[in-house]
Amino acid sequence: MRHGRLKKETAKKIRKIRDRIDEAQIPSTKVDENLIIGTWNIREFGKKKRSQDAIHLIAEIISQYDVIALTEVRDKLDDLARVFKILGGYWGVVYSDYNTDGAGNRERVAFVYDKRTVRFTGLAAEADPPRVKSADGTYVLEHETWWRSPYMVAFTAGNFDFVMMAVHIRWQGGVRARAKMIRHLAKWIHERRTDSGASDRDFIVVGDFNIPSRRSSAFKALVEYGLQLPSAMLKVKATNLLETATYDQIVHTPTKGERFTNRGGVIRFFKNKHEELFPDLNEAKFTRQMSDHLPLWIEVDTWIEDEQLDAVING
Repeated sequence: MRHGRLKKETAKKIRKIRDRIDEAQIPSTKVDENLIIGTWNIREFGKKKRSQDAIHLIAEIISQYDVIALTEVRDKLDDLARVFKILGGYWGVVYSDYNTDGAGNRERVAFVYDKRTVRFTGLAAEADPPRVKSADGTYVLEHETWWRSPYMVAFTAGNFDFVMMAVHIRWQGGVRARAKMIRHLAKWIHERRTDSGASDRDFIVVGDFNIPSRRSSAFKALVEYGLQLPSAMLKVKATNLLETATYDQIVHTPTKGERFTNRGGVIRFFKNKHEELFPDLNEAKFTRQMSDHLPLWIEVDTWIEDEQLDAVING
């Protein structure tokens, strides 16, 4: 981390955010053995310039991950560049383009990753809804668009290769409309990973699904085609700032062995209003400095060499 010269008050805020990170009990990363991955909806990140204190705190949180998917990153990347100045030279990013209409909301998805522990392997693409052949021989969308295209990137850590996809499902239209859109996406993922041309069959799907609870039809749609919720995520009761809903999720396709450990959770950077962080801001302004969502994290076991040896031994 390269925080540089700091004011006393900024240093106090960084110490406080580190205390909050410690409370999350995120395990340390061991190269080729485990990864810390996650997702964070950083509210309108880049729409309006954040304070330098907020940039320091956001960088501290991102630095806890090996790979983190950021949603609601806006078209302007100036604030993301400010975060990278603090993170240092061994961090990389792969980000999507943005759509300028009201549905796209000028949003990007950005995968920020630690190049010491993971490697980007080349695939970076938006997921497009399937097409069908019409009566006149042209190809048209089989169903409505996903508003903001899901974005997927391929990584490798040690001998473990995986595709990580991040989404931001629209809020408008109610839970039923969201469930329909999520179901289409879950089906698309199933068909893509089982297709003969798939670059990898291990998908980790993260992001802001705007799922109010895991009892809702929207969550049932998410797991309808085989996506699974890691057991560590069961203890996460809420992911929004006020901890009333499970908007954000981490799910995965079935893998050989237990890839996901029992360690995961959220980083609660927000406690008792804004006390030591931004005491002079009301809640709405605070969320535009930090976010109205909590960062979600989980540990992935990437040590698969014993499994590979057993596969050879057992034929």
